[in-house]
Amino acid sequence: MKYPNLFSLIKAIPRWTILQIDIFLCVVSLLLSYLLRLNFEWEYLYWPDFLTALGAVICVKTIFFLITKSFSGIIKYTSVEDAKRIFMALTLSLGVFLLINLAYQYFFGRYFVPPSILIIDYCLSMLSMAAFRILIKIIYFEWRNQQAEKINVVVYGAGEAGAITQRTISQDKDNHLHVVAFLDDDAGKAKNTINGIPILQNTPENLQRLVKVKKVELLIIAIQQISPERKKTIIDQCLMHRVQVRNIPPVHKWINGELSIKQIKDVNIEDVLGRDPIQLDVTGIKQELEGKTVFITGAAGSIGSELARQIVQFKPERLILIDQAESALNDLNLELEATPRQSAFRTVLCNITNAERMGKLFRKYQPDIVFHAAAYKHVPVMEDNPSEAILNNVLGTKTVADLSARHRVAKFILVSTDKAVNPTSVMGASKRIAEIYVQSLNNELAGRQLQDGDVLPCTRFITTRFGNVLGSNGSVIPRFQKQIAAGGPVTVTHPEITRYFMTIPEACQLVLEASSMGKGGEIFLFDMGKSVKIVDLAKKMIRLSGLTLGKDIQLIFTGLRPGEKLYEELLSDEENTIPTHHPQILIAKVREYDFNLIQHHLTDFTHLLSLQDNDSLIQKMKKIVPEYISNNSIYERFDQISEA
Repeated sequence: MKYPNLFSLIKAIPRWTILQIDIFLCVVSLLLSYLLRLNFEWEYLYWPDFLTALGAVICVKTIFFLITKSFSGIIKYTSVEDAKRIFMALTLSLGVFLLINLAYQYFFGRYFVPPSILIIDYCLSMLSMAAFRILIKIIYFEWRNQQAEKINVVVYGAGEAGAITQRTISQDKDNHLHVVAFLDDDAGKAKNTINGIPILQNTPENLQRLVKVKKVELLIIAIQQISPERKKTIIDQCLMHRVQVRNIPPVHKWINGELSIKQIKDVNIEDVLGRDPIQLDVTGIKQELEGKTVFITGAAGSIGSELARQIVQFKPERLILIDQAESALNDLNLELEATPRQSAFRTVLCNITNAERMGKLFRKYQPDIVFHAAAYKHVPVMEDNPSEAILNNVLGTKTVADLSARHRVAKFILVSTDKAVNPTSVMGASKRIAEIYVQSLNNELAGRQLQDGDVLPCTRFITTRFGNVLGSNGSVIPRFQKQIAAGGPVTVTHPEITRYFMTIPEACQLVLEASSMGKGGEIFLFDMGKSVKIVDLAKKMIRLSGLTLGKDIQLIFTGLRPGEKLYEELLSDEENTIPTHHPQILIAKVREYDFNLIQHHLTDFTHLLSLQDNDSLIQKMKKIVPEYISNNSIYERFDQISEA
C-alpha cells in the first residue's frame, strides 16, 4: 500500500479542517489563559464557569471566523492578508466579550469572563493561529525544496549587488537555485563570508574547483561596473567548464528599487565580443541635429530604426522616417509614439526609387540632413536578382543623393558595408557603386562651387562603411537563435568563415559621430575589433543556451552561398587609411572616379534595366568596379547545369 507523503498531505488540507484546527487552538488558548491567570494552580479553576465561558468563546469566535473567512486562505501561501483576517476575527470577538462583560457586570455584579483572561486569550489565540499557518508554510516549502533538484550557483561579485542577489535568490522559494559561494577579484575579501556563504578569490582554479566539488551549474554576474573585456573573460571561463552564465540588470532597472529573481537573465551573445563602450562627442552631434529636419531612408530596418531611436534624443525639429515596408514602419511608429520625446516625427511609406514621390517629400519638408540607410542587403537574394540590386542600391541612392544636392541639404550620409570592398557579390558591388557615385558627386559639387564662386554651401556627401551588426534582420544571430530554439541543427556555411561584428547601437553611434565630423567626400571606416569565426559564435550560442553540442543539438556545414566570402575586408589592397580624432573611426583613402563617367555608366544601367538584361548588368558592374570578381552567381550555376 502506498501512503501519501507530507508534501501531498499539506497540499490536500481542506479549509473546513483549518477551521476545526483554529477552534481547537482557541480552546487550548482559553484553557491556558485561565491557568496563567491562576498561576497553574488547577484546584482554583472553577470548571462550570470555565465550560460556560468556553462554549460562548467557541460560538462567538466561530461566527466571526465564518464572517471574515479567516480559514479560507490556501495555507501553504499564507500572507499578510490572512493575518489581517485573523486579526479582524479575534478583535471583533474580544469586542463582543467586553460588551457582554459590561452587561453581566451591570445585571449580576460580576464579569462573565475576567478581562485579564480575555486579553491573555486574545494574544495566545492570535499567536497560535498565526504560528500554525507559518509552521505549515515552512514545512511545505522546506519539504518541496528537499524534493526539488537544486541548481548550485556561484555569484561573481561579493559587493552590495552580490549580497542583494544572494538574498533575492534565498527569499524566492519558487526557484531551485542555491548559492554555494561568491567569487570576487578583490583578494582582501577572500576567506570572509556573506550570510554564511564563503567568498573566494576569482581565479580559474577556484572556479574549476567549485565546478568539480560543488557541482556548480550556474554563475551570476552581480557587478554593476564591469568592463566588457572582463565580462567576456568570465563568460569564456564558464563556457569552458559548461557553466551557464546570467547577469543582473543595472540598478535603475530594478523594480521599485528591488531586484526580482525574474530580472536575472541569460547573458547576450554581444557580451561574448567584449568590446569597449563607444565614447561619443555628444555636444558635436547635438549641434548637428538639434532643431533640424532629418530624413532617414530605410527607417524601418535594423540600422534605420536604431538611428531614429538615437536621433530623437538630440531634439531635431522634425524626423521624417521613410521606408517601403508597411508593417515594420507601423511597428516603429507605435514604438516612437510610446517613447517620451521632444521631437515631432512622421512615418512615410515610400520607395526611394520613386523619384516623383521622393521629390515631393524633399519639397515639402526641406531636410537639413539625410541618413540614407535604405538598401537591399541579403547577398544570396541579390545574386538571384541583380536588376533589383541595381535599381534600389544604385539608382535609388542616386535619386536620393541628387535630390539632396538639388535642395542643398547640408549633409547626406550613406550607410555602406564592408561587402563593398573587393566585392564577390552583386550586393557588395552595388554598394561600392553607390559609394563611388556619392563620393564623385561630392567632388563635382565642391569643384563647381569653387569655379562659380557660389557663396551658398553645397551638400556634403559622407559615406560610412562597417561590417555585420549583431541581431539585424536576417543576420546570423537571429537565425542561430531560431535554430537552437527549434532543437537544431545549427547551420554554418563553412568552418573557416569569419566576420566582423558590432552591435546595432554601436554602429549607429559611430554613424552619428562620423556625420558630425564629416567635411564631405570621406569614406569613414569603423573599428570592428577582431574578426570572429562564425562556427565559434555558433558553438558559444549553443553553450549559452545550456545545451551540449553533439548531444542536445547538432552543427552542420552547408557550403558557401553564392556571392559569399570566407573573409570580410574593410579596405581593398589599393586603399589605406588616415586617423581621425575618434580612435574607432578612420578615413579610407580610396581611388576617386570622374563624375561624368559614373553618370554615363548609371545611364547605361537605366537602359539595361529596361531590357532586364541581367548578364549585361553584371558585366557593367565589373567594368565600374574592376575588383569585383563574381563568386558563382546564379547565372553561372544555370549555365553549368545546362552544360551538364
